[in-house]
Amino acid sequence: MNQVSAINVLEVPEGFEDEAIAVRERYVAYFKQQPGFVSATFYQSINAENRYNFINIVVWVSEQAYQAVVKGAAMHAEGENADGMKVLGRGFPEPILVNPGQYKIIGGS
Repeated sequence: MNQVSAINVLEVPEGFEDEAIAVRERYVAYFKQQPGFVSATFYQSINAENRYNFINIVVWVSEQAYQAVVKGAAMHAEGENADGMKVLGRGFPEPILVNPGQYKIIGGS
């Protein structure tokens, strides 16, 4: 099985950085309790001109493990999973914008 990475790029307006970090920490605490969680890494841009100034990467042991956490969220208007957590990048409040994606590793060194 291949690991799956949920990679969310965020556009966080000035003054909302602490809120973005706090929301992300709540979700990581939740994800760490789920079967198949591997790791979570949060990046902040060092280039002030970057539109997407934060990147959040959460790695799951498999697509099945990832799907178990987001199950039902795509069908729910607020993106809530079976545990009532807003996933798929929907847990961040406005005006924080999130562009979520899911990826598998196809190469590396």
